[in-house]
Amino acid sequence: MEKGIADELAAHTGRPAQKLCWHLITSEYPPERGGVGDYTRLLAAGLADQGDQVHVWCPACAEPAPVTPGVAVHREFGAFSGKDLRRVGADLEAFQGRRRLLVQWVPHGYGYRSMNLGFCWWLWRRAKRYGDQVDLVVHEPFLPFRPGWFSRASVRQNAAALVHRLMTMLLLQAANRVWVCIPAWEPRLRPFALGRRVPFQWLPIFSNIPVARNPKRSFEIRERYTPAANQLLIGHFGTFGANITELLEPILLDVAGLDMAQESEPVFLLLGDQSREYREELLRRHPELATRVHATGKLPAEELSCHLAACDLLLQPYPDGVSSRRGSFMAGLEHGKPMLTTSGELTEDLWSERDGVFLAARGDTRQLVEKVRQLARDSAQRQRAGAAARRLYEERFASSHLIQTLRQSVIEDRQCAF
Repeated sequence: MEKGIADELAAHTGRPAQKLCWHLITSEYPPERGGVGDYTRLLAAGLADQGDQVHVWCPACAEPAPVTPGVAVHREFGAFSGKDLRRVGADLEAFQGRRRLLVQWVPHGYGYRSMNLGFCWWLWRRAKRYGDQVDLVVHEPFLPFRPGWFSRASVRQNAAALVHRLMTMLLLQAANRVWVCIPAWEPRLRPFALGRRVPFQWLPIFSNIPVARNPKRSFEIRERYTPAANQLLIGHFGTFGANITELLEPILLDVAGLDMAQESEPVFLLLGDQSREYREELLRRHPELATRVHATGKLPAEELSCHLAACDLLLQPYPDGVSSRRGSFMAGLEHGKPMLTTSGELTEDLWSERDGVFLAARGDTRQLVEKVRQLARDSAQRQRAGAAARRLYEERFASSHLIQTLRQSVIEDRQCAF
């Protein structure tokens, strides 16, 4: 991990580095499955690596939390009920001074069928009555309203969407600062600040899959799935929800039908939770792909990294377009893979400005298939694109940048207070 901003300032000023105390509040934490939990663990480890004191507050779990040096895990939140909130509040008050609560916000994560107004009210009280500094990291803002208000499904979703907006109002009255995982969240959230001048800042998601750097294991994986030396191994990493697979499947079928020599036919490797189940569904419809499509199921992080490293490129279509909130995409970038993806309403401009990322409009299967054909024929282009993807990640999205940004914001806040 690179030196934090506090250490860099100390090197220039000769003063001791400022060590900070963080209280990370999250709806999930390993060994529970979930991207927010994995992100929080790596964030906590990064802050602790800078010498900061880090406390993670999360729900109970039957299995013990992984041990991370410098990180204390408090599994006190239970079901985020009123009783649970009072207990955590009393525990927080044992910490002297102004406490900094860094809240990982996803409305569906905090119980009560994603409508826990009480939790938001608790955060507001922590800020207004107890003087805690509440910083929000917004992974997801709120549900959209659905048309057809009087259908059963629409009534349920629209009721939740309305409550989510009330929750957002409370949160934005409590927040000292709002970190948004993609810039598109700010214009959606800001009207609910009701004129309050709370600062918003972009804080992209980093990869939750550290690079294992085990070329021997990656070579073994390639040999298993691509017996011919010049076969292309195309990966897809995700959770295989229907909104993704309906985009992925036409691309996969068209790529499988490319007119190539038999020994160079592309092979597909599906990575992630539910990948085996999706493969079974796919082969029921297309049994001829049995030798061309493989799936791993959920893998430990190190093994998943080795599988990502074994791939020649990744196909990662998204219904709302690629954006910096997509951990699966960030993992491919960090592993230095050419990334073939889709643009959409949430896509930031930077993706179209850099090598290593190839964009097509949602549903434009032809363009993505043609790019696969080009990369299949040109190994040098694949290597250049992979190197560019890795540089982009290191320059813009590495966890060290995020840690420095967070710590610098605290140091600046402290300086402004004097």
